[in-house]
Amino acid sequence: MTDREGGIKNYIENPHLSYVDLPFEWKGTPVDDRGRFVNHEHPFINSFRELLKWQLMKNPQKEEKARDTWRLDVLTDGGFLTDQTDCIVWLGHASFFIRMAGLSILIDPALFDFPFIRRRSRLPVSPDQLKNLDYILVSHDHRDHCDAKSLRLLADNNPHATFLTGLGLNGLLKTFTNGQDIQAAGWYQQYITHESIRIYYVPSRHWGRRYWNDTNCNLWGGFVIQGRGKTIYFGGDSGYGSHFKDVGKVFPSIDYFIGGIGAYKPEFFMGQSHTSPIEAVKAFEDTGAKWMIPMHYGTFDLSDEPLGDPVRVLKRAKGQEKILYLRPGETLRLSDGLLI
Repeated sequence: MTDREGGIKNYIENPHLSYVDLPFEWKGTPVDDRGRFVNHEHPFINSFRELLKWQLMKNPQKEEKARDTWRLDVLTDGGFLTDQTDCIVWLGHASFFIRMAGLSILIDPALFDFPFIRRRSRLPVSPDQLKNLDYILVSHDHRDHCDAKSLRLLADNNPHATFLTGLGLNGLLKTFTNGQDIQAAGWYQQYITHESIRIYYVPSRHWGRRYWNDTNCNLWGGFVIQGRGKTIYFGGDSGYGSHFKDVGKVFPSIDYFIGGIGAYKPEFFMGQSHTSPIEAVKAFEDTGAKWMIPMHYGTFDLSDEPLGDPVRVLKRAKGQEKILYLRPGETLRLSDGLLI
């Protein structure tokens, strides 16, 4: 059985949010005849046959994976939480702490183990230390990016934070929060934020599902964050597509491209949802960004490759001088680009 995205039948948006200036025609975020979201370029195919093929096939790296002792080197001093320097800090997987123009932003918090999936690298700080946040960004509804336990804790500890997400997800986030402000945007829409920063929701090639019957009811995407002359592009979960070039056209001066390199094997199955390390480099080049920060590896075991495989493959790619390998808990200062 194959559940394939239907064709685009309509376009929707949040009428309360504005759009960034676009150098191409844009009708809005596409949906099918059931009102479910659609990738604008590559149809998502949810095939049970392909899933079964993956589960039954032999993993050619099975023995290598069993022997792999590689682990992320995690810094745990937590100094970035009290230092007022504008910065980017990787917390593992797709979770990032960003301070921009003095405002504290947390992206895709996954702070704990999941049922049957434990963290392979510790969180650099205690989850209870993540306080005084101004914005909490959730890229899509998959549980390794939108974790109920993490979001409930953060809502309790940050009663004045604003949650920013994609269309449809505001309803889900309401169940995790305590009446905090939640803004849900369509692709290329701008959130209402403090005047010192600008945050936009942008396309990715992915899909959404929280339960068995809600496939693509909630939108997926990435974020562009701007402030104090810096632009950060967080690509979210995404297969490779033309949207990377499009984002580069819309935001022609990206300083940091944060892109996923893990959970990519077997590529016949994972490729429509996640970029491989080599595809991630291509995506980075498409955006025209100055620096690449790899993510989505080394924290959770979600696919066939050994835990250290993505970073080993990436380190064989060209252009190493433009790739910043952040250790979880390490501070990248936005003022001078130094790692501390």
